[in-house]
Amino acid sequence: MVKKRIVLALGHHALGTNLPEQKKAVAETSKVIADFIEVGWQVAVTHSNAPQVGMIHTAMNEFGKLHDGYTSAPMSVCSAMSQGYIGYDLQNGIQAELAKRGICKSAATILTQMMVNPYDEAFYTPMKPVGRFMSAEDAKAEEEKGNYVEEVPGMGFRRVVASPKPVSIVEIDIIKAVMDADQIVIACGGGGIPVMEQGYRLKGASAVIEKDRAAGLLAKEIDADVLMILTNVDNVTLNFGTPEERPISQMSLEEAEGYIQEGQFESSSMLPKIEASVDFLWNGSNRKAIITSLDKAKASLEGKAGTLMQSF
Repeated sequence: MVKKRIVLALGHHALGTNLPEQKKAVAETSKVIADFIEVGWQVAVTHSNAPQVGMIHTAMNEFGKLHDGYTSAPMSVCSAMSQGYIGYDLQNGIQAELAKRGICKSAATILTQMMVNPYDEAFYTPMKPVGRFMSAEDAKAEEEKGNYVEEVPGMGFRRVVASPKPVSIVEIDIIKAVMDADQIVIACGGGGIPVMEQGYRLKGASAVIEKDRAAGLLAKEIDADVLMILTNVDNVTLNFGTPEERPISQMSLEEAEGYIQEGQFESSSMLPKIEASVDFLWNGSNRKAIITSLDKAKASLEGKAGTLMQSF
């Protein structure tokens, strides 16, 4: 019997924003993940990393400024570090929860690189803020390094990087092998490390990939049955933030594309989730994409919560 596969894309709330919060949040998140495994799902987990990668980026840069012989770390290295330490907590949390239930399975974090197009338009218009707020002097120093910064009125300056679309997953064969062995994969964390080909080598790009787009690509590549994007709302809503705001429980692909054209979804939050879901569904049959909160994850799979889209 072929087992069904699900990709769970964890949002910020499922991980916390600092080390103590992360430990506590992961313990609760692992229970939800174990619920799916216990009833027979093969699970691949991906996750956000915005607070974590920002903390690492700031720490490495500040350390480099204060100590001779050390340099700041490029975004690709910061992304790799965040994948490692978030994955460390997740895999231990999942395995501990499974052990309590008498389930003998392993969880493995796969440090994941994502190929991007060097000519992606996102590289010409960096918009993703990373790291701490800076003074005008520090911002000038960043610009002299070739980095982009933007001014936030009343807050200071902040570095911004590109957010290109992922083209392929470098470690996809390893991910598939672990899934085929019926074990749990933690991959594409924080959208993965964006890389570009340079001869025989892969070079890290100064960018951050939107984690929902990475989750959608991962779901396509492992031929998942379900892509579940867990966020801080129970449902997708139309007319968000207005008196006409309305949660929706189901959308057809055509309706979703129509809402995108209408500009219904905020570009940096809900839009990537909808676009990733639509792309996943158009590229396979008998698939489901669900957007909901962590608390409603189990109920949404039973059709009792969340926003559902599906292909036939």
